[in-house]
Amino acid sequence: MKSVDFNGDLGEGAGTDTAIMPLVTSANIACGGHAGNENTMRTAVELAMKNHVAIGAHPGYPDRERFGRVALEMPPRELIESIRRQLDSLTGIASRMGARVTHVKAHGALYNQAERDETTARNILFGIQAATGGHELLVFAPPGSAMWHEAKGMGMRVAREGFVDRMYESDGTLRSRTLAGALITNPATAAAQALSFVRKGGVSTADGTFLKVEVETLCVHGDTPGAADIARAVRDAFRGANVKVASFKP
Repeated sequence: MKSVDFNGDLGEGAGTDTAIMPLVTSANIACGGHAGNENTMRTAVELAMKNHVAIGAHPGYPDRERFGRVALEMPPRELIESIRRQLDSLTGIASRMGARVTHVKAHGALYNQAERDETTARNILFGIQAATGGHELLVFAPPGSAMWHEAKGMGMRVAREGFVDRMYESDGTLRSRTLAGALITNPATAAAQALSFVRKGGVSTADGTFLKVEVETLCVHGDTPGAADIARAVRDAFRGANVKVASFKP
């Protein structure tokens, strides 16, 4: 039986956490950069614990106005410190609640930059390592990306990630949100893409070509229109195809 982790970007104020959390096996919780505060983090952690979902940190550029989806020019020390603070905030809250953070995934523009730029990737990883228990965290990263290579080179554990609700370009990058078709909002289409990742080892891209890409975890964004319906369709599809869905063991 094939197995895959199913993660969701949550704790961002989209109002979908309660519906999505029971459907995922790992939750990436916004920790004060692009979104989130102590109250939302506590609520998300509590919900994850209730549903036996692995808790992860989801740090982003400290830019709430643009939801961390626009790249910022930040000095390396400032970016490293921002990542450390965000992770320590969530780790501290989880610890006080009797839980622990097991993984980390960068958000938005930060994630996209680290896909291509080794320096950004290294600075994110330095920030993760500077956080309490950071060396033990599993890093989610795009397959073959700068983040994946840098994390491997630094001896960190990495999980290759794909997206069920985003269209891909033929070079393996996500289609820009400014372009038509970037978001996949039809639950059946998202479920078909999820199955394609697992059963075919890749997905169809925006130009119709097949992109071979191996992943260990798949993501649904909590703010995608119809996100809960998408997550439900993906889980139903996996169940029908006899695909095991499970989080990573620490």
